[in-house]
This record gives sequence, structure tokens and C-alpha cells, in this order.
Amino acid sequence: MGAAVAVVAAVLASIGVGVYALTDDDGDRSTATSQRQGGRDDERGAPEGGGPEREGDGEGDEPRRVESGAVTDSLSGISLPVPEGWYGEELEVGAALTSKESYDCPGDASKTCVKGGAYSAPAVVLGTSGGTAEEVAKADIAANAEESYGGEAYGRITSHDVLASKAVTVAGQKGYLVRWRAVTQEGSDGFVQSLAFPSPSRPDQIVVVRFGVDTDQRQTVLDEITEGIEVAEGGRGSGQDV
Repeated sequence: MGAAVAVVAAVLASIGVGVYALTDDDGDRSTATSQRQGGRDDERGAPEGGGPEREGDGEGDEPRRVESGAVTDSLSGISLPVPEGWYGEELEVGAALTSKESYDCPGDASKTCVKGGAYSAPAVVLGTSGGTAEEVAKADIAANAEESYGGEAYGRITSHDVLASKAVTVAGQKGYLVRWRAVTQEGSDGFVQSLAFPSPSRPDQIVVVRFGVDTDQRQTVLDEITEGIEVAEGGRGSGQDV
């Protein structure tokens, strides 16, 4: 488990970001803070290893799952489109998208992997350095790849190929993306992408969207999500600091 160095980072870790969901001893599903693009389907307690509990929407502890349309990242003032076969959740810090298709992780069958996912968070929360979108995206991609496909679930990442490194416009902001194909020791290889751009609600704050998708899935889903990110309905968002 990654140790949180600030409360906001601990909250992000506790609410499910990454590419696999762990199975607790009691059968409930939870999400680790490494290897994760998956969502957490248990009672939203802290992940194994500690951290604060996730707050729900007032009806039990379960946050609202968005099955279609878009999910909102209120902190950054953006919305992420929900692809077919995926679902979205608004997090305390950011938003997450998760594929509904899952399987036993090839490196550790006691863990459950999902076919893909993405989540958004401020760069400062992730600990990614850089003063521009390009610098942040380039600095983030290795950590993203390790989080998504490194470690026990897939053995380790043995190599990678750079598929894209380019400027893009996201939610009206000048951003940058870096996309790799990560080659794993066991099981599926993965497409990983780090997308960075200034928050529409706080232009001096850079948002990162991390993606991880198995290579037997459509690579175009990365473009679909990237191109579908919009300014959240209702304007420029809350403009909170983190």
C-alpha cells in the first residue's frame, strides 16, 4: 500500500483508484492503492493497510454508481464520459471509471483484476511534479504504469513501448498525453495513459487522468474518454485548493 502523506491523498487512496480489486477474507471486494483502476464494491471502509473511510451519499456508505452518461469530478470542475460496459463514481478527490468485466489476476489468483479503468486527481495529490501539462504527463506515466500493471497482479513490467506523446485540448484547456504499451511478466499487457491539463475551475492547478486498459480491449476507449472530458455542468466548478 502506498502511504499517504496528506489527508487528501489518504482519502483518494481509500476510495478506490487503480487497476485491480482485492477480495477481503469475508468475500467483500475492496481496492488496493497499487494496481488499481478498479472501483471498490465493499462497504467503503479503508483499504487493507489503513486510511480513512470513504464517505457515501447519505444512503448507507455506497456512493452512487453512474451507469451511463458522465461522472463528475467536482473538485476539478470536469466530467468524464462513461463508456459502454463501464461505470463511473464520483470520489472525494476526483472521479473514477471502471470496466464491469473482471477476471482472476494472472500473477495472483486471489486478486480480481478488471479490464480497464481511469481516474482523475490533482497532480499535487498524486505527487507528480511539473509546472506544465507536458511536464506533468511525462513525469506521471512511469508511476501510472507501475500502479496499473506492476507488482503481484501481473508479475512485473518487463518493458514498454511509447505509443503517443502529444499535445491535446481537453475541456477547453491545453493539455498533454503520454501513452505506453506496458509489457507484463504474466497475463495481459496493458495500454497506460497519463493525461494532464489545467483544471477549468482552477487554471493554476493541473489535473491528471490516469488510464489503464488491457490490450485485448479497444485502444480507442482511451481516445473516447479523453475526447469526452468536458467542463462540468453548472460552470467552472468550486475552485477548491488541495
